[in-house]
Amino acid sequence: MSVKPSFFAELQRRHVYKVGAMYCVAGWLLVQVVTQVLPIFHIGDVVQQILVLTVIAGFPVALVLAWIFDVTPQGIVRTDAQVPASGAAAATRIGRRPIDRRLNVMLGGLLLIALAYLAAERMAWVPRPAHRTADSNPSIAVLPLVNTGGDPANEYFSDGLSEELIAVLAKIPKLKVVGRSSSFHFKNSSEDSKTIGQKLGVAQLLEGSVLKQGERVRIVAELVEADDGHQLWSETYDRELKDIFAVQTEIAEAVASQLKLRLLGSTERAQAAYKTANLGAYNALLQGDFFRRRFTLEDYRKALDYYNQAIQLDPGYALAYARLSWIWRGMAAIWLDADEVGDGYARARAAAQQALALAPDLAEAHEALGWVLMTPDLDLPAAGVEIRRAVELAPTDSVMQNALSYLLAAEGRLSEADAVTRKAIALDPLVVPPYLNLARILMARGQLDEAAATLQKAIELQPTASHQYAYLVTVDLLRGDSAAALRDAEREPEGFWRNYARALAQQRSGDSAGADQALQRFITSDGVTGAFQVAVVYALRKDPQRMFEWLDKAYAIRDSGLTQLLVTPFLLDYKSDPRFAAVCRQLKLDTPCS
Repeated sequence: MSVKPSFFAELQRRHVYKVGAMYCVAGWLLVQVVTQVLPIFHIGDVVQQILVLTVIAGFPVALVLAWIFDVTPQGIVRTDAQVPASGAAAATRIGRRPIDRRLNVMLGGLLLIALAYLAAERMAWVPRPAHRTADSNPSIAVLPLVNTGGDPANEYFSDGLSEELIAVLAKIPKLKVVGRSSSFHFKNSSEDSKTIGQKLGVAQLLEGSVLKQGERVRIVAELVEADDGHQLWSETYDRELKDIFAVQTEIAEAVASQLKLRLLGSTERAQAAYKTANLGAYNALLQGDFFRRRFTLEDYRKALDYYNQAIQLDPGYALAYARLSWIWRGMAAIWLDADEVGDGYARARAAAQQALALAPDLAEAHEALGWVLMTPDLDLPAAGVEIRRAVELAPTDSVMQNALSYLLAAEGRLSEADAVTRKAIALDPLVVPPYLNLARILMARGQLDEAAATLQKAIELQPTASHQYAYLVTVDLLRGDSAAALRDAEREPEGFWRNYARALAQQRSGDSAGADQALQRFITSDGVTGAFQVAVVYALRKDPQRMFEWLDKAYAIRDSGLTQLLVTPFLLDYKSDPRFAAVCRQLKLDTPCS
């Protein structure tokens, strides 16, 4: 009479337990090797994922095969569904014990290999699997914190906190921090972390949410790997609003610690970007920033009111003075009437000087004064001192790098300007001004194809921004394509730069009367504020006498266009003229022909 063995005894008899254990150990070792070796050959995540899933899917298959087939001295044979007890005993006596010993040796060997691997990894002889970074340097983007309170009126607060964290982290040397404009491009975006990381060129993302209710705020911050969304660190901060400044620094230092950026002790710690203990002043500054970014005269005036309010609440608020200077200078350069421009520039200068007096080491204060010294003063050496100091204080801030690139181009140091501009683009790849700087530099160096490609990139980012098609008109004319120049002139948004682009394009249209009329229309509509551009048109017309007359007018009114003297085609055709050298001396520049 045969005795039917129990199910678990049958599993043991058929070696299912041992096969399962061996498969798990061998599969684990295979996954470790795959994740270490494949990245060396730049084999992507998809292949690794397929291999890991295959190992997982193979586990039940191995168990089924162990049940169905048996290993005997005669080879692999199908296992009988039931074996008489006497037959089982006989099998054990004649063959199963040697097979058992072999399986035990194999399993023991695999376990020893696994233990050796773990020990080597622990001793750092084997590198641990690491997430790949976008480049060799630590890099991060602060995505806009989500306003979860539901009140649109608090949007400025969550946006402002995001920007402040960017500014705090930007003061950490050797950390690449993507600028605000590029980070905020992904506000309310549904794109995944890997896509965002690739577009911004960073390895990590800082994201989270802000819930502002009355006098309390809850901030959730999370640091993740961009390539796979793996969470490196997260924290929730429940604070009273009066503690918001301490929370900003606390979050930034926590992120720095996670990125292992405390390189040289306390000197490398994240420093608070904004120095005020007055919550009302802080809120006013954030609201001013909100309107400043909308770039209209009406919004600039609102920003002006908020910055003045911040200063009234905290007369020692250096950053508010720096922002106030920035607004006054922008209004004077773009929108104010001729009789208001002088007062606007004077207010910009006074605010920048006050910011520096209050905070000599505030990068934004040095940048603000640098721009005033550049325009309207046209004192490039003095502007260079301030802007370079701003870069020293905030070396990875894209705004400071962009200011430096503009200065270097104005000084005619085109190779240096090219390198710094590309650095500014890397730090803030989705903002337009650095692309325009680069396009000007490339045109001056005769690299027309790259200049055109750079301008097309800027147009993709912000199709309605000014200057872009006007610069394309210059590229078209340098290429000798007058038809393209006329088309691109009409694509420039309405206003000063379209008027200028039309006047330029008409000069090569083949219609001399139309060219004269276009120039006169431009002089009538924009000659008071656009003397430099009038000079460029006369240079294109091969009329150096009129060109230099208009350059003199531009200097008399401190036209900001003169900062582009050494990167403007057509004008550079006359760089060997003594009168060109005289203009350079007025700007305290080395002449490009010296």
